[in-house]
Amino acid sequence: MKGFVKNSTIAPVTLSTFFHKDSTIRYHLNVLKTSMDNTNEPKSPLHVIEVGGCWTYLTLVEEFIRYEEIGLNTTSDDEVMELLNDVIKTCESHVKRLNEFMKKEGIPLPDVVSAKPKSNPKEVPLGVKLSDDEITNGIAFKLVTCLETCARGQAEAIRNDVGIMWLQFYSEWVTIGTTLKTLMRKRGWIKVPPYYYPPGSPTR
Repeated sequence: MKGFVKNSTIAPVTLSTFFHKDSTIRYHLNVLKTSMDNTNEPKSPLHVIEVGGCWTYLTLVEEFIRYEEIGLNTTSDDEVMELLNDVIKTCESHVKRLNEFMKKEGIPLPDVVSAKPKSNPKEVPLGVKLSDDEITNGIAFKLVTCLETCARGQAEAIRNDVGIMWLQFYSEWVTIGTTLKTLMRKRGWIKVPPYYYPPGSPTR
């Protein structure tokens, strides 16, 4: 899996290069967490916006899992199925950590829809069956929503442990997003907004 920029002096971005960068992000997150742990921050209750952010994000990610289950029941493409399983693992990890945190803080958990039963993609009627293009673009839009929610949660957090949690969630979505974008470019599914050419530009 490689991505190249034509007519550019930028070095090709390989998968190993990406994982090196991802490891660097995780390293800095761990350093930041250790630094914050050593500040002896007084234990204060969560404020209402922190609570609302946790509750909303948990609801969002649980709904995201249901969408991925629908995708698995719809697609027969190996690469899309692998992606969906990776996204589900990330979502389930976030749900588990957030559930534990919210229970510890006494925050009521939201009601969520139960898991979708497994079905044969070949038996799904064409009128309701999602194409692989639609599945991956749906993941992309939901991923952007998760990223925005994590960024907002981190910005609104007062407690260090809450801020670190949002940063960890955000960095994990960045990892998934890179893999998703690579697949979508490879298969011609990525939606690109119209290019912008400034007035007077020689290239129109």
